[in-house]
Amino acid sequence: MTHQALRNFLFVSTVLGCAAGLTLQGFALTQASKKPSPKPNPDFLMENMTGKWVMRGTIGGDKVTHDVTVDRILNRQYVRIHEIAREKDASGQPAYEAWIHIAWDKANEEFVVMWLDNTGVTNFSADGVGHGKPKGDRIPFIWKLADGSGIHNTFAYDRASNSWSWKIDNLEKSGESSPFGRVTLKRK
Repeated sequence: MTHQALRNFLFVSTVLGCAAGLTLQGFALTQASKKPSPKPNPDFLMENMTGKWVMRGTIGGDKVTHDVTVDRILNRQYVRIHEIAREKDASGQPAYEAWIHIAWDKANEEFVVMWLDNTGVTNFSADGVGHGKPKGDRIPFIWKLADGSGIHNTFAYDRASNSWSWKIDNLEKSGESSPFGRVTLKRK
């Protein structure tokens, strides 16, 4: 083999080697990107909701303080939240009270929530059930009504302070949202 032939051989080998390396890297990256995203850990979020809490913030423009008790029921499949306002109505009863039930829907990998409160009676229609796919330590619940409006309530867990925040927005038919409530739950 001549000197020039050897140089050409080495040059072609180097180019082909680099191309093969890039192809293998691309293949490896493609395979890595096909890995399924980590499964949500609903039990972690549900367990960290349990306990006794004081909720403070604003709802509908009013400052509120509510006592919140959260436990797991029915073979620990549901989180049951009992929320009672410290504020009283004209008859001396709590200005607000709610029973909230949250469950994990394995098939759809999302939380479902039924929110019952003293502001109105629900007919248990699909409109009354919220859905939320967890994103890290957040659960962005959405209730969509038949007319296109709804409510968006994001539950967000803060590991550092072991507290929760709820960010509640009204959703208009147009898709625009407006703030309704901003509250923080801290352990008693």
